[in-house]
Amino acid sequence: MPAHTPRAILFDIDGTLVDSNYLHVEAWARAFAETGHPVDTWRIHRGIGMDSAKLLDELLGDEVASAGPPAKEAHGRIYAGFAERLRVFSGARELLRELSSRGHTVVLATSAPEEELELLLKALDLGDTVDVVTSAEDADTAKPAPDILQAALDRAGTAPQDAVMVGDAVWDVESAQRAGVRCVAVLSGGTGAEELRRAGAIAVYDDVAQILADLDDSPLAGERA
Repeated sequence: MPAHTPRAILFDIDGTLVDSNYLHVEAWARAFAETGHPVDTWRIHRGIGMDSAKLLDELLGDEVASAGPPAKEAHGRIYAGFAERLRVFSGARELLRELSSRGHTVVLATSAPEEELELLLKALDLGDTVDVVTSAEDADTAKPAPDILQAALDRAGTAPQDAVMVGDAVWDVESAQRAGVRCVAVLSGGTGAEELRRAGAIAVYDDVAQILADLDDSPLAGERA
């Protein structure tokens, strides 16, 4: 076994384990249009994974106070209608099960609202593979603030230096850095490798299937003595 093996592996869900980022983009685009404030989809995509309050502020600007609440309600309603389109990325279940079998604490460190998390967990169908799951209820402010990762670490009983985060967005990387956790990034959420590296990712993979294939040589396995 490698020396200095990380005790806990923290995973983002949207865009990392489940192919849901573009469903969020579509839901937000429809929500903004429905409420009379259409937004270009590329701008929406840039904010996926960010705290929803920050996303709304970024996209609606001065109109956020009046347009934000109805847009957020519409997004939740529209996204819920996409439940049957949620697809787990190849290798996601297998990676989490392999990490669990090796003795790692497997953590789903997401700030998704409870109703969205329920849909994601149903799609993942991981049984008892996961040790800790967070949600929006566990932090006042979502990524890129470190709150949700700090809550995840606390519940896992793990120090930041003994954990590795896996995420797909710049916001995941920035949140991990603020929490003192190393972050491995994947391209499956639609953010480019160079941007993820500039944000501070210590390694970038195409997707979780590639991490699984290279697991023994990845940061998730730790440093060899």
